[in-house]
Amino acid sequence: MQHKKYRTIFISDVHLGTKHCKADYLCEFLKYNHCERLYLIGDIIDGWKLHKRIYWPQSHSNVIRRVLTKAKRKTRIYYIIGNHDEVLRKWISNYQLKFGKIRIRNEYVHEGADGKKYLITHGDQFDGVTRLAPWIAWTGDHAYHVVLNINTWYNRIRKWMGLKYWSMSKFLKHNVKKAVDFVFEFEKNLAKYCKSKGYAGVICGHIHTPEIKQVEGITYMNDGDWVESCTALVEHHDGRFELVYWKDVDHDSEITYNDNDDAQRT
Repeated sequence: MQHKKYRTIFISDVHLGTKHCKADYLCEFLKYNHCERLYLIGDIIDGWKLHKRIYWPQSHSNVIRRVLTKAKRKTRIYYIIGNHDEVLRKWISNYQLKFGKIRIRNEYVHEGADGKKYLITHGDQFDGVTRLAPWIAWTGDHAYHVVLNINTWYNRIRKWMGLKYWSMSKFLKHNVKKAVDFVFEFEKNLAKYCKSKGYAGVICGHIHTPEIKQVEGITYMNDGDWVESCTALVEHHDGRFELVYWKDVDHDSEITYNDNDDAQRT
C-alpha cells in the first residue's frame, strides 16, 4: 500500500472505548496517510460509554499512539470537543487547553488552500435534541448501539452467505422520515450559522453520515465516522476536498472484528 500526503486530514466519531469502534482500520489509515494538519473533530473517545464500563483493547491504545507519533513528527493537531467527550468543555471557557502538542478547542476556523474559511465543529451544538433534551440524546445513543449489535449478527449471516456488508443504521437514516428530517435540519442550522459568520463552509461530524454538498450556498462537509463508515475527509494541496472510504481500499491484511476482542473490562 502506498503512502499518501495531504494538506489536511479531518476525522471524527471514532468512539474509542466502545466495541464497535473500528480502531484497526483507523490505525492502518493513519499509518499510510500523512498531512500538515490533522483535525480530530469530536467523539474521539466515548466518555459516555467509558463512564458506565471500561472497554479498552490494545487496538484503541494503538490509535492514541499513532496520533501522538504524528504530533511528535511535527503534524499540527487540533482536537475539537464533541458531545461524547464534552467533559472537556467546562475547561475550555477559561483555558487554552493543550495535551502535549495537541491543541484542544471547542471549534476552530480552518483556512483552506483556496484562502476560504471553513468552520470546524463537531456539530452537536446545532443538534436541537442534544442541546435542548440531552436525556433523549442518551436514549438515542443507547438505541443506536442496540441497532449496531443487531447489525453485527445480521452481517455475520450475510458474510456466511457470501453477501456484502449492509448497514441497518444507514438504511434507517435514509428511509425513516424523522431521521431524514433531523439530518436536513442539522445541515440547515449549520449552513445558516456559517452564513451569519461569513464562512465559505463547514466541516463537521456528529451524525455519522459522510457527505460533501452545497447547502443554501454553503459548502457542507461531514467526515463520517469510524464505527461503520470508516471515512475521513482530506484536503489536497490544490484545495480539493475528498472523502476517503477506508473500507474500500486494498488492505495490508484482512481486518476482522470479534465482539470477544482482547479487551480490558471491569
